[in-house]
Amino acid sequence: MTTIISEKGQITIPKKLRDHLGLAPGVVIDFEISEGKLVGKKVSKQNSLLRWIGKGKMPDGKKRAASTESYLKSIRGK
Repeated sequence: MTTIISEKGQITIPKKLRDHLGLAPGVVIDFEISEGKLVGKKVSKQNSLLRWIGKGKMPDGKKRAASTESYLKSIRGK
């Protein structure tokens, strides 16, 4: 895939590559020269596990439990 550098020095990363690499608006990319090639690497600002916080669902399909006790009862089937 090819792209053209604009007058301002900007490039467009093709959508197929952005989707495959998980490059969304606001993602920081660090550029370096390696063996005469331009290499861009996605910069991870935070622990990658933190993005999963709050994404799970309760066994009954609800987004979150009202309390710790209600969560434990639901997973224990009480």
